[in-house]
Amino acid sequence: MAINAKTLDKTEYFYGHKACAGCGGSLAVRIALKVLGERSIAVLPAGCMSAVGFNFPQLCFGNNAIISTFAGTASMLTGVEAGLRAQGIKDFHAVGFAGDGGTADIGIQALSGAIDRNDNIIYICYDNEAYMNTGIQKSSLTPFGAKTTTTPAGKNIRGNLRPKKNMFEIVAAHGIPYAATASIGYINDFMRKVQKASEIEGTKFIHVLAPCPTGWGVPTDATVDIAKEVVDCGLWYLAEYEDGEFKLNHRPSVFTDAGEYLRKQSRFRHLKDEDIETIINARDKKWDFINKNFK
Repeated sequence: MAINAKTLDKTEYFYGHKACAGCGGSLAVRIALKVLGERSIAVLPAGCMSAVGFNFPQLCFGNNAIISTFAGTASMLTGVEAGLRAQGIKDFHAVGFAGDGGTADIGIQALSGAIDRNDNIIYICYDNEAYMNTGIQKSSLTPFGAKTTTTPAGKNIRGNLRPKKNMFEIVAAHGIPYAATASIGYINDFMRKVQKASEIEGTKFIHVLAPCPTGWGVPTDATVDIAKEVVDCGLWYLAEYEDGEFKLNHRPSVFTDAGEYLRKQSRFRHLKDEDIETIINARDKKWDFINKNFK
């Protein structure tokens, strides 16, 4: 049965948490668990979702959930899956929820190992583009030009100097059974991909963009809109990798104004016109690659 707003499980499996208003990560976790259902075991490393979801004496998960070491989301998922399988338990999903830093930086080794073993797990990276839980420090998924506490905007250096690491293609290069990008601005697409991942044997990876109003400097009621706009202006794309092929899920006929998207966020307001032009040129180069290599 296709997942949509009408067929989505009415039960809440992530509620009563202490996330900031408008938190994109909490929405990603909430929706994914509603798709996967009560037979899912969640693993979360140090980060926003573990900080807001495990508040003694209240556990904010309606299903089984556990905190892993910062670097060990994927390796703990391996243990959870193997342990349950050894007990003869079936019909469950071992799903991890890790932020951008916990995935692309400190967690990438364990993730790579899990993919190499082809463990039957689902790994979801909720990407808010910085270490938000500890004070908005740069991660390797922080985009070029973004101001963080470790990449301040000054007279000579205007924010982050490095491009965003391409985790989707890094994961795909492992020959993973299934990988996808998503955005909470396109929630039906995200739900469909979580459902699809749940039906595939082996390691699955979903990289979902989940804005943080606190770190991005946008109103708390703008989270979903800004997550949609980043796709519409071409600075994020929705795609899948399966059976050795890349597939584009959404192709904007005309990009919306990337400069307008950037200037809405306080983390980018220091950018000059030439900085925005650099970002747009990088976007266009990326889309040239996508158009040549994605179905």
